[in-house]
Amino acid sequence: MNTMPRFAVILSGSGRADGSEIHEAVTALLAIDKAGCTYQCFAPNIEQAAVINHLTSEKTDERRNVLVESARIARGNIKPLDDFKVKDFECIIFPGGLGAITNWCDFAITGVACTVDNSIKRVLLEAYKENLVIGAMCIAPVIVAKVLGEYGITVTIGNDKTIAEKIKETGAKHQNTDAKSACVDEENMVVTTPAYMLANSISEVATGAEKMVQEMVRLAQS
Repeated sequence: MNTMPRFAVILSGSGRADGSEIHEAVTALLAIDKAGCTYQCFAPNIEQAAVINHLTSEKTDERRNVLVESARIARGNIKPLDDFKVKDFECIIFPGGLGAITNWCDFAITGVACTVDNSIKRVLLEAYKENLVIGAMCIAPVIVAKVLGEYGITVTIGNDKTIAEKIKETGAKHQNTDAKSACVDEENMVVTTPAYMLANSISEVATGAEKMVQEMVRLAQS
């Protein structure tokens, strides 16, 4: 394609301990904008698995909605994930944060045997089968591997050996990568970056996000 690709960005809440990692989500959105591309945010319209006080890191008794919380990051410009139509996009990004492994699935509790939210599974499968370029950051590649591992995709979460082994259990491959780089699976159109799995600063996250987006644009235009 000659035109700039359109991105869907899938969020899991607002805050690293129970939703999307805000730095990762924002640097991804910024990288998309700097690349001259457009984006639309989506999130599942479901209740959060837990609500964490980000000041104390303690669990609270509150109940919050993933879509409503994600709207904070998207400045209100967000749609329910059920409204996602694969024909409207060439690229899709899944930022990290613990919401990825608690709200999108229960990997945080059950590991590789986790159950993935139906809307997340649908979107990932449709994106893969329709040749969208799939991007994921931080811990989110675990979900991509869970859903698409049977296709032998290659992803990175940095260099954590334990999680890398769990990824391999899905049928996916793992590639060690530093925080400011991206793992590019050319054949399967999957691009991943470690972000805060390794990054020591927001600037490192931003560098990795920009690298991911640049590679995604290249693949979408090839």
